Amino acid sequence: MQFDQLNRRAFITLLGGAAAAWPLAARAQQAEMPVIGWLSPGSREADQFRLAMFERGLAESGHAVGKNVALEYRWAEDRHDRLPALAADLIPRRGSVIAAAGNAPARVAKATTSTVPIVFLTGIDPVGLGLVASIARPGGNVTGVTDLTAEMGPKHLEILHELAPAARRITLLVNPNNPNAEPLARVLAAAARILGLEIHVLHASGERDLDTVFARMRELRIEGLVIGVDPLFNSQSVHLAKLATDHSLPSMHVLRQFVAAGGLASYGGGPLDAYRQVGAYCGRVLKGESPADLPVQQVTKFNLVINRKTADALGLTIPPQLYIFADEVIE
Repeated sequence: MQFDQLNRRAFITLLGGAAAAWPLAARAQQAEMPVIGWLSPGSREADQFRLAMFERGLAESGHAVGKNVALEYRWAEDRHDRLPALAADLIPRRGSVIAAAGNAPARVAKATTSTVPIVFLTGIDPVGLGLVASIARPGGNVTGVTDLTAEMGPKHLEILHELAPAARRITLLVNPNNPNAEPLARVLAAAARILGLEIHVLHASGERDLDTVFARMRELRIEGLVIGVDPLFNSQSVHLAKLATDHSLPSMHVLRQFVAAGGLASYGGGPLDAYRQVGAYCGRVLKGESPADLPVQQVTKFNLVINRKTADALGLTIPPQLYIFADEVIE
């Protein structure tokens, strides 16, 4: 009996020691993996679809999160002032590469390190933003993908004008903390002059600002809305679509999800697929390629989506040429 008790105690001790060793072994294995630092101005919820596409791109290069690569997340929760500290926090954590999800994270990451490789997604010219020396040969430790969304501003205004030709006073909604804001306002103002339209630039840097901005649009008797590209506006697409509908405003966005939620139209380059390209580039860097030699990828396919139900509710007729040009008309 005493022997059985001793054996049972020994077995329990051995089992407990093994159980304690398993997570230690798992942690040791993870510690040996290369690490990707995900630096984003948004939140986990807002980034879920982007991360899914990013991981798909990683898989194309033979990498799987948790198996042969670790992914550490840093979200600013729509507070751009937090990005420098978050980027600095990634550097001593053996970051093999930083994935910078947007204009502001890309600039902050570049300012934080000149040695850790950085792969970005940006909506404006990365050369003009100071991220790379050239599109073909970036040089340094930075490369990535650009969808040049700021340069699409005039196209957004042109499409909105075709859909709502009677709208003369147009708001451009931007996040003042986004480096994309000033270039977009500049090119849109030039396009508005050609079309004979009046542009009012309004700012929102957080979700709580949106209701105030739409109230201000009512005061200005705004007749149309172009929504600038920003993680805040992307994550709030359903809310923005409802506000535009409640205020009877013809509206343009870059994302299809805005139109699916009731917005009038979107025109953009499929930013989710761009995140797949970012993931693929991170995988290539992990395999030993240098960012200096990886040309910046440019999104070349742009999709126009129109919500016919919303157009009917606004009393708008979709021109035949836009029906032909549209990639999708939501009935």
